[in-house]
Amino acid sequence: MNQELPLSEQVNVTVLSQTFNNITNSYKYLYFLSILDIIKRRNFDTLSPISFREIIVEMLANAWYPHNYFKLSFGKQDQIANKLDALELEITEPILKFRDTDKKLLRTAINNQNIDDIVISMNSYVSYRFIRPFFAQETRKLKDYDVNQTIINLANNQFDSKKPLYCFNAEDQRNCTAIILHPDWIQYLEENYTIVRGWASWEWLNYMQQRNPSTPNVVNKLFMPQERDSLNNQTKYWKTILEHREIECIYSKIKLDKKEISLDHYLPWSFVAHDQLWNLIPTTKSVNSSKSNNLPSEKYFRDFVKLQHLGLTIYKQNVSQKIWSKDIESFVADLKVNQADDLLNLEILINAYTTTLQPLISLATMQGFSPNWVYVG
Repeated sequence: MNQELPLSEQVNVTVLSQTFNNITNSYKYLYFLSILDIIKRRNFDTLSPISFREIIVEMLANAWYPHNYFKLSFGKQDQIANKLDALELEITEPILKFRDTDKKLLRTAINNQNIDDIVISMNSYVSYRFIRPFFAQETRKLKDYDVNQTIINLANNQFDSKKPLYCFNAEDQRNCTAIILHPDWIQYLEENYTIVRGWASWEWLNYMQQRNPSTPNVVNKLFMPQERDSLNNQTKYWKTILEHREIECIYSKIKLDKKEISLDHYLPWSFVAHDQLWNLIPTTKSVNSSKSNNLPSEKYFRDFVKLQHLGLTIYKQNVSQKIWSKDIESFVADLKVNQADDLLNLEILINAYTTTLQPLISLATMQGFSPNWVYVG
């Protein structure tokens, strides 16, 4: 996939498309995506300045989900994870349950912190260097300490002729506190928002996939999902099984009531970012809440696989072949068994789960998910 930006007679799109060349940290991606978020929230109708603080708060909010929730690495050189870890944020349930769709609560939590030092350090380069491609010739041979001020001068003095993405609200770096987007660029971004946002997201995804090569499903961990998918079909699967067999929770040994079950992601959802049946088992709401996004102790592994085997066996006996084949597709594909009926062989299933889960649990542990969780009733 190669995203191309629509050309324009009013602004130099070719230069914008070069802004993500030769990047060593996440700042420029988050910076541009955050500007897009802000101007969309403002309905593209304002020429008022966007303060550095507002952009940095948006950047931190955009980085919170991939770093704090999904434990993705931003790269060894990158400092944004350290900035987030230094904040003492009060994270509420709407944020964790993806009900804070505009990031409003998350932005408020960040903005309520004393982040002046973070704003200064994060913005010491990115606001100035982001538009450097618009002045590539003029800044080519400059000493590094001269670049920022030169870009401020060029952006402010050539704002109408060169049309950089933005200029600054002061002539001297010490007094700069905001950027002012060029009206022609605001018009371009409004007209092409979906494509530009898609292009920036694609570039961001490529950067993050390179830094998290073994992590599953990176594409679904970069941005806050608008809402978690319903587990209705998966719940129906386990209720069908519970209609034909009594089942105990593998963690608490409590006998399960099919009217009250809660589905547990054996590997935390915040690690796998999917709701495939092969990773889901029934438990109680209190046990599921207690487990949260921890990794279960190895002592539960065999009971987990036995429960999956029991479920598959009973389901096969009580639904049509068509429904069975459709509902167990993820088992066959993700556990890499040769054929569907192999799932009904306990030894094959144990081997398949061992091969699939052990490396993922090791990786999740390295990423910071808490291992060896044990239920304490």
